[in-house]
Amino acid sequence: MARKAKKRRYSRSSGSDVESEMRRYKKGTAKSGRKGRGGRVKSRKQAIAIGLSKARKKGKKVPKKASKKKASKKRTTKKTTKKTTKKSSKRKSSKR
Repeated sequence: MARKAKKRRYSRSSGSDVESEMRRYKKGTAKSGRKGRGGRVKSRKQAIAIGLSKARKKGKKVPKKASKKKASKKRTTKKTTKKTTKKSSKRKSSKR
């Protein structure tokens, strides 16, 4: 059987954006944050993320950012009937 060709997830031009960002990272000139105020890019992953972000802003074909999933609430049997009592403690002022 012939293999079915897979659809590209990223466009070729978005790959070139990531490539140029990686070059900047290797040179040491890649900066993060708005107008480079976040400092120098310190990891390869960060450089790739910046390249993909730039490609997204240009409207190139790049998958959406992964959404942060909230932790599932499995701890429903936890007791919440603890009584908290405040102790009223008066500080003694020392007379000099």
